[in-house]
Amino acid sequence: MPARRLPSWAWTTALTVGAVAAVAALTVQADQGAKPTASAARPGASASAHPHPAPAVPPAVPDGSGTGRRIVYSLGQHRLWLVDASDSPRRTFAVWAGTVGPDPGTYKVSTRRETTTGSDGVQIEHIVYFAAKSGVSIAFSNAVDGSSPPLPAAGSRTGGIRMRAADGAALWAFATSGTTVAVVS
Repeated sequence: MPARRLPSWAWTTALTVGAVAAVAALTVQADQGAKPTASAARPGASASAHPHPAPAVPPAVPDGSGTGRRIVYSLGQHRLWLVDASDSPRRTFAVWAGTVGPDPGTYKVSTRRETTTGSDGVQIEHIVYFAAKSGVSIAFSNAVDGSSPPLPAAGSRTGGIRMRAADGAALWAFATSGTTVAVVS
């Protein structure tokens, strides 16, 4: 008796069922694997080369940061919020603090400078000064090349609070002279 051939629809159905079963098995395996966790350490050394996706739900503006249009800087979260006049956060992002930080309180943007060289020798831009402490000027800025600041040398005193280049451009557009800066713990 000659061998019977299976119809093409049977082959197609069998292959499709097998593929769906393989994908389902891999999905279950992946769901049971290790999950990545966020690090409280510094963001990547080359932030602009490998941008990190924003969290699904941005962190809320800290309580006690005032009302109205303002910049909110959380010392503990190493994060900035740009808050509009209706108390809605327009943007939030991580920052790298210098070795000398401002005390909690309310400040005003006093001076802005387009570019300069930071105390660490890095070309910086979008410099927004708002405080001074122990003879050190404290300002927000970003490196022109988009890099994170190097670890400061032992005993150095730096007041730069750095951010990624895109965040620096957004802050520059938002932080006109006289803008309130609320610093919270």
